[in-house]
Amino acid sequence: MAASFVDRVVLHAAGGDGGNGCASIRREKFKPLAGPDGGNGGDGGTVRLVVDPQVTTLLDYHHAPHRDAPSGSQGMGDNRHGAAGGDLVLPVPDGTVVKDTDGTVLADLVGAGTEFIVAEGGRGGLGNAALSSQRRKAPGFALLGEPGDAADIVLELKSLADVALVGYPSAGKSSLVAAISAARPKIADYPFTTLVPNLGVVQAGETRFTVADVPGLIPGASQGKGLGLEFLRHIERTAVIVHVLDCATLEPGRDPVSDLDTLEEELATYAQDLEIEGGRVPIADRPRLVVLNKIDVPEARELADLVRPDLEARGLRVLEISTASHEGLRQLTFDLAKVVRHARASAPAPEATRTVIRPKAVDESGFTVKRMEQAGEPYFWVRGRKVERWVRQTDFSNDEAVGYLADRLDRAGVEDGLFKAGAVAGDEVRIGPEQNQVIFDWEPTMHAGAELLTGPRGTDLRIDESNRPTRKDKRREYTERMDAKTEARQELWTEREAGQWTDPNED
Repeated sequence: MAASFVDRVVLHAAGGDGGNGCASIRREKFKPLAGPDGGNGGDGGTVRLVVDPQVTTLLDYHHAPHRDAPSGSQGMGDNRHGAAGGDLVLPVPDGTVVKDTDGTVLADLVGAGTEFIVAEGGRGGLGNAALSSQRRKAPGFALLGEPGDAADIVLELKSLADVALVGYPSAGKSSLVAAISAARPKIADYPFTTLVPNLGVVQAGETRFTVADVPGLIPGASQGKGLGLEFLRHIERTAVIVHVLDCATLEPGRDPVSDLDTLEEELATYAQDLEIEGGRVPIADRPRLVVLNKIDVPEARELADLVRPDLEARGLRVLEISTASHEGLRQLTFDLAKVVRHARASAPAPEATRTVIRPKAVDESGFTVKRMEQAGEPYFWVRGRKVERWVRQTDFSNDEAVGYLADRLDRAGVEDGLFKAGAVAGDEVRIGPEQNQVIFDWEPTMHAGAELLTGPRGTDLRIDESNRPTRKDKRREYTERMDAKTEARQELWTEREAGQWTDPNED
């Protein structure tokens, strides 16, 4: 039998990739090289979750858990930008809780239209028209599009019911929902008839509230036995918990008092999410009502009269009902309405959704440089959202693009950061996350100069091995410079010792 109700899924979402920029030179009659005209790539689409009141289950994502947003198109010549990939909107039921794979709550989606961004799309790369400047009048490269974000999240549906009916299998919970509401759940004379939570709307006077029938609990349900653990999440938002106790059970060793103790123990050991809307009050602290069911059976009525004083001595409100004869149901609905009204009145007023702006600090460099060691050899690890994005956008098969990256890193202060961290020429530098790093030997002489940007498009004289000084040449140049400074200091000291001073006004 195929599943028709799913309240927990793992969703694998990926934002669309940004389109690559275009490197193009405009050519007109009598103007063979009229300047760069490469367009920008389009941005990738973003994956969004949006609450839709018409959706009641996560079944669609159970069958198709992999969802990818469309990618942006590549830029083209004649300043034609690539088309952006449209956002992928995924409708979810009201009351869906979004968690990461470690169980941390990321969002609680309550209210129609509430949305959450799962995976952002990548930025489109700039074309060479947008990269042109006074120093680079006709860039022979363009930036690559960024890959979209990818995320694995857990979606859990936690019903927005006011009242939760809990009890052993075949205690009469589904019959109670059918008797006090218009819901028609499946009812049969065998355990675990209810395989999914049933919701019913109850009208008691001027108060309307919803009731959730949770599949039967058994000892050990909070640890995964039976079906209880799968559906206990649906009682986390409820204002009142109703224990439905079977007074006509024929199972040995069971009676209403022991059933109540077992149910309370399972609820106490269940790990709920206190961060969600309606879940800030622990389940153990919520109002309770005890319903002694099936009193239409003479032996059950006698048992209910026997155990009622013991239950009331615990401070519990106890009602005797029969879902078959409807005895006591009217009083039960009005008692529930009273508790629900009190819970709604005492609940904090909902706050309007606010946009939180977190500006970056004025002195924030945007990256970090750490000195690390691997197999006894030092290397320097550079992390930063901006510098990592620059690396992802660089076409390393194009020397001019690599030189442009070096200029950007230099202007951002990465080279100064490496100096402060103790890096010297030839040290290994890594940029990016551990799983996808760009590794290179650092050469601290890649300063930009207009005279070095005059080569053919797509090249950079600073990267051309034939024009770059070798490490031996750099060491020799450094030694000669230090020797010259030492010799100059020695000459000044000799003149001072000999009393040879010069008058700056005459010399």
